[in-house]
Amino acid sequence: MSSRLKVVALMLGTALVSSCAPKAEESKVETPRPVLSTTVRQTPATALSLTGTIEPATETELGFRILGRMIARNVNVGDIVKKGDVVAAIDPVALELAVRSAQSDVENSDAQLRNAVTTEQRQRALVESRSGTEASLEEAEQARRTAAAAVAKAQANLDKAKEQLGYAQLRAEFDGVVTATSAEVGQVVSAGQTVVTIARPDKRDAVVDVPQAAAQKLKIGAPFEVTLQLDPTIRTSGTVREIAPEAETATRTSRTKIALTDPPEAFRLGSVITASATIAAEPEIVLPSSAILSGSDDQSVWIVDVPGKKVSLRRVKIAGDVVDGGTVRVTEGLAPGERVVVAGVHKLEDGQAIRIDQEINQ
Repeated sequence: MSSRLKVVALMLGTALVSSCAPKAEESKVETPRPVLSTTVRQTPATALSLTGTIEPATETELGFRILGRMIARNVNVGDIVKKGDVVAAIDPVALELAVRSAQSDVENSDAQLRNAVTTEQRQRALVESRSGTEASLEEAEQARRTAAAAVAKAQANLDKAKEQLGYAQLRAEFDGVVTATSAEVGQVVSAGQTVVTIARPDKRDAVVDVPQAAAQKLKIGAPFEVTLQLDPTIRTSGTVREIAPEAETATRTSRTKIALTDPPEAFRLGSVITASATIAAEPEIVLPSSAILSGSDDQSVWIVDVPGKKVSLRRVKIAGDVVDGGTVRVTEGLAPGERVVVAGVHKLEDGQAIRIDQEINQ
């Protein structure tokens, strides 16, 4: 009886093992991992068409060099001024009194110097006739030198007072047009406070706000074509002369100034214009920064083998740094038409089976 039980137990064990074997093999089958991917494309040349205004290339804010109450402002916005024209003035009474006081000091010092010179000459004559002492002559010489120094000091104070009096009038530094006024008659203005703003109308810029992505591709000297919005037939050319180093926080645009080449008179200050240009003439490959797997000293991407539904790691070269949420420009390692994983790159392994769930369009 015991031998029969052994045979039955052996048969049951064999059946149990045979029934469990397929399940073990099935458990070894890898489940494809769903991924987000995109097809690599080359970006074509970018055409820019931006609205802006005409602004002066040179604009100066004029202010008095001293504190005072403004008694005159001879210009208004839009007035044409010549170099040296008086555009504003402050009350000069206190400054005129300072000049008179300095003049009196100069006259007093001159009188003391003349007296000291006469005394020195008299003492020298006494010494030569052996009627005076050397000590008296030395004292006279010292008094004359002191009086001469006092005259020089008084003259310097007079020059300074006259210069200060000249500051009572605010003059234009160059030929231009008044673009703003910041103080009124009767107002007390401090030293350096802006009173009048004057611009040179002969040198003009077209000022536009360029989106950050396009601004990164712009270079100083890049050509632009500028047209007047009121009359698009009036146009001129220009080149980029200045690009703001930082983008505006709110708009994410960079203020760009385009120096105009011999602009027509119709391009007046404040005119609204359209600036057009073509940038990034050479096609380039741009990917989301989330597609880049950064190592210690290199960058890679996961290439999708579409027929085999597997991924493989490939090293690439990019321009610039990888910024979360941004884009990167790939310079080497990719070709148009290849498919790249753009999300979850840190959770994949070389040769891993994947399932393409969604295509990301760039």
